Amino acid sequence: MTPTITNRKASFRFHLSDRFEAGLVLTGSEVKSLRLGRANLVDAYAVIHNGALWLLNCHINPYEAASYNNHEPTRSRKLLLHAHEIERLGAKIKERGLTLVPLRLYFNARGIVKCELALAKGKAEFDKRESIKKRETDRLMRRALK
Repeated sequence: MTPTITNRKASFRFHLSDRFEAGLVLTGSEVKSLRLGRANLVDAYAVIHNGALWLLNCHINPYEAASYNNHEPTRSRKLLLHAHEIERLGAKIKERGLTLVPLRLYFNARGIVKCELALAKGKAEFDKRESIKKRETDRLMRRALK
């Protein structure tokens, strides 16, 4: 079983709407490091630059067994989507002030790394407090039902 790297803080920091899947352009040492589960998506986001979608601030730890061909941990990585999908996303981002947030990195059935992205709008501080309150009440209800 290959690990799935998730961005657990995404649903706490943002209101998530549309989700979609994109491929990633990676080097060999990055793929090997991902198979070990050594990546972090907490501060990562995606931008559209010159008609291409790029993943920024995604930290993939260097692979120890790689010699001098190791990768830079926080380099920009290209995301693979169809051109019409990128155009549609660009229009939504400009129009509504949304951002693209990666939710998880995983390997599909063919062993290819995929990135699940979501259109997100930032939460205000009171929304975050509301989320915490709701989570606590749900936890108390589950305990009471047991």
